[in-house]
Amino acid sequence: MYQYSAIQWLFFFYFYCFCGWCFESAYVSIRRRKLTNRGFMRGPFLPIYGSGAIMMLVVSMPFQDNVVLTYLAGCVGATALEYVTGVAMEALFKVRYWDYSNQKFNFQGHICLSSTLVWGAFTVVLTRFIHVPVERMVLAIPSKVLTVVTLILTAVIFSDFALSFKAAIDLRNVLDKMERAKEELSHIQKRLNTLIEQKEEEMASRKEAFTENLREELAELKAKSNFLQERRNHATGLLDVFQKNMIRSNPGMTSVKYKESLEELKEKLEKLKNKNNKNNE
Repeated sequence: MYQYSAIQWLFFFYFYCFCGWCFESAYVSIRRRKLTNRGFMRGPFLPIYGSGAIMMLVVSMPFQDNVVLTYLAGCVGATALEYVTGVAMEALFKVRYWDYSNQKFNFQGHICLSSTLVWGAFTVVLTRFIHVPVERMVLAIPSKVLTVVTLILTAVIFSDFALSFKAAIDLRNVLDKMERAKEELSHIQKRLNTLIEQKEEEMASRKEAFTENLREELAELKAKSNFLQERRNHATGLLDVFQKNMIRSNPGMTSVKYKESLEELKEKLEKLKNKNNKNNE
């Protein structure tokens, strides 16, 4: 049985947050062939990995002498955590920071069979091999030193999380403004098409009487359309450097509600990056 103090549990959480960041950033950097600071936060910490590691340790407690049950407990516990976290983040930020929709046997894109099987294997590897030396290392640290280090990490990580949380909320608001502008543009386009059809029919019999009126109405609708497009472009300009980095650091980020707006932001940021690279050459 794992019998740790609250400070030790917290330190383990931070340690595995950091290890998860190293693994995820290295994996994504290799796939994209460029360095990528992966994750929701700005610092080298991924809370989902820290939470997952703690979850694995906790659920495996009753089955430490049974590899099969440890594996199954890890599959269930880590998958449940991944699903709850994914649903909560999408509900709050309207964006998915991971998406398994293209994987077989997935559920709502938040979890899938392959990741569940991997979580089970991770649980066995973690509890049987990785955590043993980590545990020795942490238990060897004097209690006072460990407490000070953990409290400092808590302050740093909490500040980072608060700033990242605000950036994610701001990004959601930008996407929301872009989406509303897109809906209004679509509505105006439908009105334009309907108006043109109606006026074409009327002009067939009374062409000159309606020509000027048609021009005025078309001009008014086009002016509104241009205004809304400017609002949509302005919303893109509201992104600060942290929100831009958040999008670049999560290339797999998707959104059901703001799909087109998010993809538009990604394209604009990529064009801006290419333009800056050319200017620097």
